[in-house]
Formats: sequence, C-alpha cells, structure tokens
Amino acid sequence: MRGETAAEIVDSVRALVERGALEPGQALPPVRLLAEELGVNRNTVVSAYRRLARFGVVVAQGRAGTHVAQRPRVPQEGFSVPGSLRDVGTGNPDPRFIPDLAPALASAGGRPVLYGEPVIYRDLEGWAQEWMAPDVPSVEDGVHLTLTSGAVDAVERLLAQALTRDDAIALEDPCFLASIHIARLAGYRAVPVPVDAEGMTVEGLRAALVEGVRAVVITPRAQNPTGVSLTARRAGQLQAILAEHPYVLVIEDDYYSFLSQRPFHSIVGPEHQRWALVRSVSKFIGPDLCLAVTASDPDTAARLAMRLSPGTTWVSHLLQRITHSVLRDADARALIDRAGVHYAERNSSFAARLTEHGLPVEPGDGLSLWVPVRAPAQYVTERLMRRGWLARTGDEFRLAEAGSPSRYLRLTVHDLDAQQADAFARDLATAVREAS
Repeated sequence: MRGETAAEIVDSVRALVERGALEPGQALPPVRLLAEELGVNRNTVVSAYRRLARFGVVVAQGRAGTHVAQRPRVPQEGFSVPGSLRDVGTGNPDPRFIPDLAPALASAGGRPVLYGEPVIYRDLEGWAQEWMAPDVPSVEDGVHLTLTSGAVDAVERLLAQALTRDDAIALEDPCFLASIHIARLAGYRAVPVPVDAEGMTVEGLRAALVEGVRAVVITPRAQNPTGVSLTARRAGQLQAILAEHPYVLVIEDDYYSFLSQRPFHSIVGPEHQRWALVRSVSKFIGPDLCLAVTASDPDTAARLAMRLSPGTTWVSHLLQRITHSVLRDADARALIDRAGVHYAERNSSFAARLTEHGLPVEPGDGLSLWVPVRAPAQYVTERLMRRGWLARTGDEFRLAEAGSPSRYLRLTVHDLDAQQADAFARDLATAVREAS
C-alpha cells in the first residue's frame, strides 16, 4: 500500500484487491500504523478508508478493524440452479403468451443498414411516438425518443449520463434487482424510499431529496417485487414534491406497460426539466428481444444519443423491424392483451387460495405475488424446499439496512395449474406454521 493523498491510497488499495494481492476478508493495517508507514497524517488514511467503504471495496468493523469486502452472491432475475425443485421465484413470463416471432423474422430482412444512418427504424419511430406521447410532458418539437437494449440498459445509460460515482440516487425499497446491481456497480449511493400500498411514499421521497439525491428511479405500475401501482393521488403528491426540485432526474420505468391492468400515473410535472419514461417489450414479446423505448427531455435525449452512436451501441434494425412487425399484428396484440388478463387472474386466484389457508394476500399487478408470511422468509423457504418448492425471499430485494430478516416471499405462480396451485398453497401454509 502506498500514496501521499487519500486518493492515491484508495487507488493503491483498489489495485491490490483487483490483482488478488489483498483477498476478501483480509484485514487492512490499522489507521495509525499505515499513517506512520506512509508518513502521512492520520486523517488522510481515515479519509481513504471511508472512501473505500463507500465504494464497497472494504468493510469497516469497528474495533475489529477494516477488512476487504467479501464478494457477495448477486441474485439474478429469472435464474435458479437446475435441480428437482419446482421454481416459483423466477419472475418470468409464460412462453405460451409470447407471440410467435416466425412471421416477423421472415419479413425482417431488407437492405443493409450502414454506419451513419438514423439509429431508429422509421416505422418503429412513428409507432413509438404514438405509444409514448400521451404519457410524457409536451415539448415544442415533439417527443424525443431513444432506443436501448432493454429497460435495464436504458436506466443504466440514463444514470451514467447524469451522475458520477458516489452520487446519491433514490430507489424504491424493496427494489428491483437490476436497479440494485446498477447502483452497486457504478458506485452510486442508493437512498432507500419505502413503498406502501399506493407506491413510493411521500415522506420517503421528501427525505431522499433532503439527502441530496440527483436522480429518482420509480416504477409507476407493477412495482417489482411488490406489484404495487401508483394511485392518482400518490402520483400527484410526489409530483408536487418534485416541483421544488426540477433538475433532479426522474426515471419512470414502466416495464409492464401493455400487460398492466392499472392506469399509468406519472410523477413528472409539466415544468420538470429532467425526466425519462422507459418502456420495454421484454415482458410481452420475450426477454430475448432486448429493446426498450425511452422518451425524455431534449437535453437528456441528446446526451443519450451521444452514447448510442451507429455501429457500436445502437439497437439492431433487425430487432427493431421484428418488434414493429409484432406490435402492428392484430393477433399478436390480442395475445398480449390476453396475457395481461391471464397473469392478473392467476395471481388473484392464488391469493384467494392463500387467504383460505390463513395467509391473507392482496394481489397487485405484475408477473409475481408479494406474500407476507408472518415468519422469517428464509425459514419458510427452507421448509418449502423439503416439499419440493424453490421460492425467493424478500431479503434479496431489500435496500435499507434492517436488523430483522424479511417476512415476505416473491412468488411467480401464474404457470401453475389448479392442482399444482392447490398443493403449493397447502405446502406454503404448512411451512409458515412450522417456521412461526
């Protein structure tokens, strides 16, 4: 370890960790000892260690000293270890309700697209203008659109063009896994904002703004994992608070869009200066079709365009043509509409089953259910595994530091038939009783 300034010490430690010279769990020298070895003021080392802790490189453990951070397991959406257990935590859509892409693939060809051409396929752009315009603030020269490789890519790029490392961002708590990953990897300081039955809370957002957040990421419908959607009343309250902070970037991730059974309510007011509405096609055309449309204010759109130069990071016109072909097909749109109804009905039906077993659940919107279990969720999942079920605990979606474990499960049950749903509801009720 070397350096005369806090920044130099930070760079030195990070380099040692990256090379493996400092391993996870290994103790760093005490502040006083390192200061003497480097010939610097003690406060310089204190500042360096604090920065390293903020970056997640080290963990300060009080009298136990400062140690290199362990590499935590990173939960993945839709992923589980193959095995004999029935996975009820995937968050995946039902393949039966994803339109057949074969007709669109057959017509997706055409003349090659070359460097320097517009990044958005003209026909898709016209369709997307109609899709986004009713739900964003009006601008003099029309809606400014950008395409990215899915909603997660859009959110990451939107934050990157506006923030620097250690900037604070407001995230819903519990939070979508990808948003947690983005904040950790980019070194942003995530400020948790609680979510209740009406969406992001008023006091939570107000407190986050007091902490100096420079961006807010919110899911207006089918919040993942809770399934909560913003009410008109709550959206108006949040909009009023943000009116005093017009230059805070507000990102609305409306990933569920066509599938949602709830109306869209925006927290972006007509005078807000920095905003973006993101809508992906992954949940209704398929996760493998990585494409999202972003409507944003002119300045944000210009910054995004600089990060999407043709030939490097633009979205393939083949994908754009496929997407447009599917979305203008009447049969495909009818299937998407049925999918949204199917997910809502299956979730409501399973919630009713659980309520009959003494586990009252309010079904929200989205692909999954957020189920309170009256016991530490980890204990419940362990007992479910003995009965052949693999579930997901609320701990993985938590942002705020909490002294007690989560008492929620996020369950994806829309693909269970009636017999399977009955069996799982019984097993879950039994597991909760055993864990309580």
